[in-house]
Order: sequence, then structure tokens, then C-alpha cells
Amino acid sequence: MKQYLRLFDFSQKVDYKIEVLAGLTVAMTMIPESLSFAILAGFPPLVGLYAAFIMGLVTAVFGGRPGMVSGGAGATAVVLIALMQSHGLEYVFAAVALAGILQILVGLFKLGKFIRLVPQPVMYGFVNGLAVIIFMSQIEQFKIVQNGEVAWLSGTPLYVMAGLVALTIAIIVLLPRLTKAVPPSLVAIIVVFGVVMGFGIDTKLVKDIAAVSGSLPPFHIPQVPLTLEMLQVIFPYALIMAGVGLTESLLTLNLVDEITGTRGQGNRESIAQGSANLLNGFFFGMGGCAMIAQTLVNLSAGARARLAGVVAALTILAVILVGAPIIERVPMAALVGVMVMVAVGTFEWISFRIINKMPKQDVFVGILVAVITIWLHNLALAVLIGVIISALVFAWESAKRIRARKYTDTNGVKHYEIYGPLFFGSVTAFSEKFDVLHDPQEVVIDFKESRVADMSGIDALNKLTERYHKAGKKLHLKHLSQDCLLLLRNAEQVIDVNIVEDPHYAVVTDKLS
Repeated sequence: MKQYLRLFDFSQKVDYKIEVLAGLTVAMTMIPESLSFAILAGFPPLVGLYAAFIMGLVTAVFGGRPGMVSGGAGATAVVLIALMQSHGLEYVFAAVALAGILQILVGLFKLGKFIRLVPQPVMYGFVNGLAVIIFMSQIEQFKIVQNGEVAWLSGTPLYVMAGLVALTIAIIVLLPRLTKAVPPSLVAIIVVFGVVMGFGIDTKLVKDIAAVSGSLPPFHIPQVPLTLEMLQVIFPYALIMAGVGLTESLLTLNLVDEITGTRGQGNRESIAQGSANLLNGFFFGMGGCAMIAQTLVNLSAGARARLAGVVAALTILAVILVGAPIIERVPMAALVGVMVMVAVGTFEWISFRIINKMPKQDVFVGILVAVITIWLHNLALAVLIGVIISALVFAWESAKRIRARKYTDTNGVKHYEIYGPLFFGSVTAFSEKFDVLHDPQEVVIDFKESRVADMSGIDALNKLTERYHKAGKKLHLKHLSQDCLLLLRNAEQVIDVNIVEDPHYAVVTDKLS
């Protein structure tokens, strides 16, 4: 029990005051965001709050990363808009539950480790893109609906809103210079709330977005036909939602690892995310994933344990049940100011300082990922494209590194000492290094500083063997590692070469004996 919960384990160094205050701050910033995403997707507002409560509680207790916050995120809500419009809310709940099952399977089969394949330039692009999205989403709060049309604030309402946002930012920036006993974001929200209430200032409030009062999340089986046609409808949405949710969650986990200097458990987080989404499907929630903005609010407030996430989730539930009248009167300007500072803190400013020191291809990948994230709001696609381009660049650079040192020994045998991996990208350069026509009757290829990496390498060796065979000459391979030998043995129907036994390399003789 201790290993999994560790909420009130006093052997763990946890500042409970900081954890509670951080949780309250996170809840204050999560409520309007979850409401906004629910409304954006066409869901009832409470569906967003239920998702924030369920996701936050389950992942805080059972997730693989203390300090990380999950909720009803926009990245997953956007995926479900088309399904909501075409088939309605019940199909959305079914898709969310199926997405949860897919995420659980990813964790059970330990596939979360593949997030390590995401290069640093992709991380920079992911974080910077999200920072811009967070900032741009706050600009939307400077709009109002008049006579059914959306219009920008102007005149006194605009000046009041901007002034309150500036006051919030000033408190967040200046308060840590005086004291770090309380989270500056929470103090800023309370001060701006007091100013607005005390002076009777007319400004945009949380209740202007939506009502937040309700009951406990009701158990609800999605009312969809249990048919293959229904599964065909929801599966693509569930698959995309599962991919987007896990990508954002595991990238956020990596980001928290870097900030805290510790290491989270990706597979455990995948199971927790999936379990939370599965519950969402049966308890009237829109599902979600890790929320990088709220996670950074949590960390900047000093939280490092699971308690802050639990407090945030329970606070959201308390707001739904009894605290709605108070929360609905919180000025949106205060929450906008907090989120603007989160965006500023999220952006990797160091990426500008090191841009001249980074390879051009890495700069390109980082910018591309950021642009796709901002333009399409599709994190999974942005990261996938970034990883693919990075992999292709790596393959190209590795292909250029293959080379051969040539010499002929006293017995008239020509030796080719190969340096660099032999794989699909380097087979052309590899084949061009051999002079089959003018080589002596016996040739040795030494792989001491190289390895055969894939089927393309085997095929290149096969073709080279055929060339020497047609020329009436003998080809030997030397110093192959154990995995290379295994690869060749598995492809013995494709390739027929002589392997020179070397008594100094037990791995070779053991394999051949």
C-alpha cells in the first residue's frame, strides 16, 4: 500500500501546506479550462468538470508521476468534436471508454517506453507549441457574445480586464521576492477576487462561461447499440484519442522528470490514464489526459507529491457540489493572468539561446513540431512527424559515416575493415567500396568496428557475394558480433558467405561450434 499511495506517509518528505495550497491553485485554474473545452466540443459543461475530477483523482493516486496533474484536456476534447456532431454524446462516452481500454493495454504490454524515442528538438517544439496555444487561448477571454455574435471587448470593459490581468501578473512576479510561503498564483486569484468584489467592478466572471453546480458523477452505461457498426464508428476516434492522450501525458511526464530530477513510470501512467478514461465513459465525463499547464502551476507552487493532485480533484468535486456560487464569481481576468504566466514559464526560452549551436535539421524539426501543434492542435501528429523526420535525418547522417580501410596482407589476401553500421541507409555506399574486378582471389571483410543491422544489410552482403562468386573469387566475413551472426543465420536461405573463425573472439567461435 505504501508504494502505491504514499499520500500521508510521514517518512516521505512532503510539505503538506504547500501540497494543499498548490492543489487549490491547480483546481482554480483547471475549472474554467475544463469548462471551456467542454463547451468548445459541444458537451454539457458538467461533463468537463466530471472529467477533471475523475482524471485528476485516479491519476494522482495511481499514476506513474507524483506532481503531474491530469484533467479534461483540450487535446483530447478536440478529437471528439466530429463524433459529437455526427452521433451524439452517447457515442462520445463509448469512444472515451474504448480509448481507456486501449491505453490500459499500452501500459500492460509495456509500450510506454517508446516515448523515449522522442528527440529533444521534438520536445522543444512540443513545449513551445503548447505554450503558444495556452497563451492564445487566453486571448479568447477578451471576447464576449453580444446579440448572438462574438465581439472583442472595447472601451472600459477592455481596460478593466487588461488592468486586472496586469495586476495578477504583477503579483505572481513580485510576491516570490517577498515570500515563498504561499503559491503566488493562489494569492493573485484571491487578491483580484477581493478587489473586484470590494469595489464592485463589473468584469467577466467564471459564471459568464457556464454554470458549475451539480451532483456527484452519475453512473451511466453509454446508450449505444452493441454492434460491429457502432465499433467501426467509435474505434478511429478512440484510437486517436488514446494516442493523443498518451503522447501528451508521457511527454509531460518526461518534462516533469527533467524539472524534478527524478524518473516517473511511463507504463504505470498509461494504465492510470486508461483507467481514468474508462471510468469517464461510465460516469458522464469527456475523458482527458495530463494537462501541462496545470502541471506546471502545480510544480511552480512547490508541489512534488501526489497529495496536491488529490486536493485539486476533491476541490473540483466540492465546487460542483457546494462551492459553485463562490467559484462562479471569480474574475476571469485573474485566471487569465495565471495562465499567461504559465505560458511564459512553459516556453523553452533556452531554445532561442542555443539555436545557433544546434544542427540545422534539429532547428527545423523543433520549429515544424511547434507550428503543427499550434496550427492543427494535434499533438500526436506533430510529435509523430517530428520523430519520423528526426529518424530519417539520423539514418542519413549514419549512412554517410560508413567507410572502409583496405590493405593486402603477405599472403595476397585483401582485407576490407568496415567502420560504421551496415543498414538500409548505408548499403549503397558500402557496395561502392569494393573493387570486385581487380581484387585478388580471396577477400576478407572485417566487421570489428561495424555491424549488420537489418535485412537491407543482409541483402547487400548477398549481392556482394554473388558478384565475387561470378568473378570466381572467395569472400569471407570476420569479427561479426553475436547479434549479427544470429541475423545471418536467420537469413541463411538468402545469403551464402564464409565466416572466418577467430579464436580471439569467443562470441564467434561459440556461435559456430
